[in-house]
Amino acid sequence: MFRRPAFGLAELSWRWSFGVACWLLLTFTIWQYLDTLPVTSGDLLLLDTRNPVLILEAIAHIFRGSGFRFVETMLVLVLALAIGWMFVGAVARGAAIKSMLADFAESALATAGSSGNSGMGALLGLNFLRFAATLAAAMGCVAAFLLARIVSPASNPAPGSAFLVFLTVLLLVWMAWSVLNWFLSLAAIFTVMDGQSSFSSLLSAVTLCRQRSGSVLAVGTWFGLGHIAAFVLASSVAGFLLGLAAFLPPGIVACGLVLVTLLYLAVVDFLYAGRLAGYIAILKSPEQSVSGARIYPELQPGAAVDRDELILSDLPQQA
Repeated sequence: MFRRPAFGLAELSWRWSFGVACWLLLTFTIWQYLDTLPVTSGDLLLLDTRNPVLILEAIAHIFRGSGFRFVETMLVLVLALAIGWMFVGAVARGAAIKSMLADFAESALATAGSSGNSGMGALLGLNFLRFAATLAAAMGCVAAFLLARIVSPASNPAPGSAFLVFLTVLLLVWMAWSVLNWFLSLAAIFTVMDGQSSFSSLLSAVTLCRQRSGSVLAVGTWFGLGHIAAFVLASSVAGFLLGLAAFLPPGIVACGLVLVTLLYLAVVDFLYAGRLAGYIAILKSPEQSVSGARIYPELQPGAAVDRDELILSDLPQQA
């Protein structure tokens, strides 16, 4: 992260560019949707009364009958953004991993391209699986809300049990999504490095975690602690700014919160790039065995054997 900050800047640039494009597209879509809503003279009259009840009645009349059109618009927007993220993420992730491989070894690019497969199709497949997992997690959150309503019906309300069920299901869904998303992110390294398919790279990621579990756990733990520290620091600064809201203008407080959020997101992007480089370093470093070559190098295959050295079979009495 500190020796090659360009990797973190590249991660930050493509993520933020896509994020800004998403916000602009969302803003434009909502603006166009609001522009299609009919506003009658009666609605304007109710809005000018400054009576909360009459204003709500006017707003309800303006939006009446347009809910289905808004849902259709959001579905089209989400689908378009998902397709765009799959392609942009595949290109950006492939370029980042190739650059990291070239930084770790001069022949890494030749090794990655030796199979004749650039890995773009496999990266698109992994991004599609990540989108599908995210969509399934969103449906799981809706299911948690529905289960909470079943546990606490209107005839026999039980808010405590409903909240416990909702929180438990939500936690399980989040854990399942996090683990699957992590494996899909790790599998992208194998698609670029070895030209493997989507499912083969996912299997290789599982194999790496089984064979080098200590190293993988170390990388994940240290960068996870760094992420938690950044979150705690950003939350503390945001709380301090909110505490000053009574003494500072709202605009200054809002700008401060936006700045803290952007700095936190920048640190997270740098941590993600560093963690990805850590996993590549594990793959590029040879595995050391405690009971193998490090202690008994002469027992390894291909090791030179001194035929003049006495062994126990040559001295049966001493044996």
